[in-house]
Amino acid sequence: MQDDARIAALITDCLRGDESSYAALYDLTAPDTYRLAYSILLDESDAEDVVQETFVYAFRSLRKFDPVRGSFRAWLYTITVSRCRNARRRKWLPTIQLSQLLGHGAEPADSDEAAPEVMAARSGVLAALEQALATLSPRLREAVALRYGQGLTYREMADVLGIPQKTAESRIRLAHEGIKAAMSTADVAMLQEVLGFR
Repeated sequence: MQDDARIAALITDCLRGDESSYAALYDLTAPDTYRLAYSILLDESDAEDVVQETFVYAFRSLRKFDPVRGSFRAWLYTITVSRCRNARRRKWLPTIQLSQLLGHGAEPADSDEAAPEVMAARSGVLAALEQALATLSPRLREAVALRYGQGLTYREMADVLGIPQKTAESRIRLAHEGIKAAMSTADVAMLQEVLGFR
């Protein structure tokens, strides 16, 4: 989670015209923004383009940001998702890279010490999950990217996607159902153990 007080101070300085604060705000928030864009688009070049478009718009519209309505991060993610949808319309990207989507938290901390057969099983379940995720609609993949890739709450997801919280919850539930339906019972059991997937 980003330091909201630091972000608020940087925004204040940006609005006063301090160029170095724009760079600091970018450095602080760009990595998560890129990870979200990549999780949705699954293409490095397209994700980089979206990040640039997102920050150009965000910095030009910084006076429109209202902290009463939500966090800066949620506002930035809303812009990012919108830009990703535009990019996806221009170019269909049907595959998914689970390791990039779920970030570094996908592997358990003790994975280096796991037996070879356990590592092989985990690798197999992750490959099966990649295939299952590829069967989801773009909206469900967006929900998965926000929930698991960015760790957002349902309320934050709802704000970013411009939907009711119940809809955000429903999309995750539907994504879980779709993933489970596309995977074997053994793979689902392993997924629950490896990623805490329910």
